[in-house]
Amino acid sequence: QVQLMESGGGLVQAGGSLRLSCAASGSIFSVYDMGWYRQAPGKQRELVASITSGGTTNYADSVKGRFTISRDNAKNTVYLQMNSLKPEDTAVDYCKADHVLTAVARRVDYWGKGTLVTVSS
Repeated sequence: QVQLMESGGGLVQAGGSLRLSCAASGSIFSVYDMGWYRQAPGKQRELVASITSGGTTNYADSVKGRFTISRDNAKNTVYLQMNSLKPEDTAVDYCKADHVLTAVARRVDYWGKGTLVTVSS
């Protein structure tokens, strides 16, 4: 299993930037697909960005061109660089680790506890 801890959230003005970090421990980080999700009050949790163990990235349409996900396997850390932030980006951002247990043909995932990003207008 893996334990995840997000950091880097905070309060920023619209147009500003933040970098979120997700530090993983407890397992082999490099085999996990990683993702950032966010949830605003009254909203469903949504995918923001993901990066596979092979380095393939995907982004929500709402953040394309503004956010960049990356990973540093040597540091067991995944990052989300958020630029040109908008008030609509205000949410709790969660880190997720995902991989397949091939022996039992099962996908498992693990979640961090979240970090709050607040973007003021």
